[in-house]
Amino acid sequence: MASSTESPRGARRNAPSRIPRILVVDDENDIRELLELTLVRMGLDVDLAAGVTEAKLLLAERSYDLCLTDMRMGDGDGLDLVRHVCSLQRDTPVAVITAYGSADNAVAALKAGAFDYLAKPVGLEQLRTLVRSAVEVPATVARGGDRALIGDSPALTDAREMIDRVARNLAPVHFTGESGSGKELAARRVHDLSGRTGLFVAVNCGAIPETLMESEFFGYRKGAFTGAESDRDGFFQAARGGTLFLDEVAELPMTMQVKLLRVIQEKQVRKVGSPSEEPVDVRVVSATHQNLAVLSAAGRFRQDLLYRLNVIEIKMPSLRECRDDIVPLAQAIVARLAAQNGRSARLSDTALAALTAYDFPGNVRELENVLERALALAASERIDVGDLRLTPAAADAGDAAADAGGTPGGAGLPLQEYLDYMEREAIGVALRQTGHNRTAAAKLLGVTFRSLRYRLQRLNIE
Repeated sequence: MASSTESPRGARRNAPSRIPRILVVDDENDIRELLELTLVRMGLDVDLAAGVTEAKLLLAERSYDLCLTDMRMGDGDGLDLVRHVCSLQRDTPVAVITAYGSADNAVAALKAGAFDYLAKPVGLEQLRTLVRSAVEVPATVARGGDRALIGDSPALTDAREMIDRVARNLAPVHFTGESGSGKELAARRVHDLSGRTGLFVAVNCGAIPETLMESEFFGYRKGAFTGAESDRDGFFQAARGGTLFLDEVAELPMTMQVKLLRVIQEKQVRKVGSPSEEPVDVRVVSATHQNLAVLSAAGRFRQDLLYRLNVIEIKMPSLRECRDDIVPLAQAIVARLAAQNGRSARLSDTALAALTAYDFPGNVRELENVLERALALAASERIDVGDLRLTPAAADAGDAAADAGGTPGGAGLPLQEYLDYMEREAIGVALRQTGHNRTAAAKLLGVTFRSLRYRLQRLNIE
C-alpha cells in the first residue's frame, strides 16, 4: 500500500531510476488489453494477471510500482489483493477499479489500504492521471503527452496574454468556459509560469464522493477512522509550494465550501483526527463551466467563497470562437497521437475543411476524441472525411455536421451509435432545462442520479 509520505490523487511520487512496472489484474481479457495498451503507450512496463491467484504468484516473483485491480473477479476480489500487498509490507500502491462509481466500494477499498480507486467505465484520461499520481512517467513520454494552448485567434490570444500577466501574481484565478475548452491547460500554464517549485495538483471536485471529501482534501491522522492505519496527506499538503487546481468547483457541497473558505482565508489545514492545524503555502486556481454568480444568487454556492476564488476571472473561448485555430490544433493533435502509436498520419484537405465547418459542442476534448477515433479507423496514413465520422453532438450542430460529411439527426448510423446519439441528445436537453443540475436532470429523465452519472461517464458528457 502507499506509505504515509505518499501524495494523494493528483500528486506524483519520486521518480524511479528505471522504467516503472505495473501489474494489471482483471478477469476480462478486453479490459486487460485496453489497460495494457494505454500503459505501454505511456512508456511503462506491464504484466497481466487474469485473477487474484495469478496476481499473487506474480507478486511473489517480482516487485511492482503500481497494481491496478478489478474489484470483483472469479477467484476473489480486489480487496483480497490490497490486503495481500499490505501483508507483504511492500511500498506498492494498489488502485481498485470499482463498479459504476459505488461510494461503498470506494470507501471499502480505501479503508483496506488502497492507494486510490477508479470507477467503471474507466476513462483513459482518468486512468493516466491516476498512474501519474503513483509513479513518475518516463520524461520523454511525459513531454510527448504535453499539450499547449495552440492557436493565434484573437479570443485565445487575449486569454493567453491574460494568463501570462497574472501567472506570477499569487491572487486566485478562476477560469470559466464550456466543457472541453482547455481550462485545465490554462491552469497548468499559470502554474508553469508562476515560478512556484511545488506540484500542480488537479482535482475534479465532482468526482469525489462527499463522504471522502474532507479526508481527500485535508488528509487524516492515523486512527482517525477505521482503516486509517497511517497518516496521509491531502490535496493541500500535496500542493504545498505549488498550485491546487479545483476543477468543476461548483460541484462542491455546501459543507465542503465552508471548510474550503476557511483554509483559503487562514492558509492552514486540519487533518481529520488532528487536534491542531498546520500552515500550507498553496496557490488556488479554480474552474467551472457553470456561472458561479448565478449559483450564488440561487443559494447553491457561497458568496464569500465566490469572492475568494474569483479574484481574477479568465474566460476560455469555445472552439467555435476560434475556428482559425482548428487546423493547426488538429494537425498538432494528430501528430502527437500518431507518435504515441508509432506511425505517421496526416489530415486531408477535405478532412480539415470538415473539421473547420463543425461546431464542436465538446470543444477541444471532442476534437481529440474525433481524431483519436479517426486515426484508429484510417486505412492508410491519410485521414479523410469518412474516417472522422462527424455526427451532431447537439441539436443546434446538426447542419454543420451534415455539411462536414456527417449524418443529420443520427439517421443511418449503426444501431448502437444511433442509440448513443439519441441518449446523448435527451441527456443534453435535460441538463440544459435544469441549468446543469444533475439531480434535477435525472428526475426529469425518470432515472436515478447514479444511473445518470453512469451514462454521463459512458457517453463522455461533461
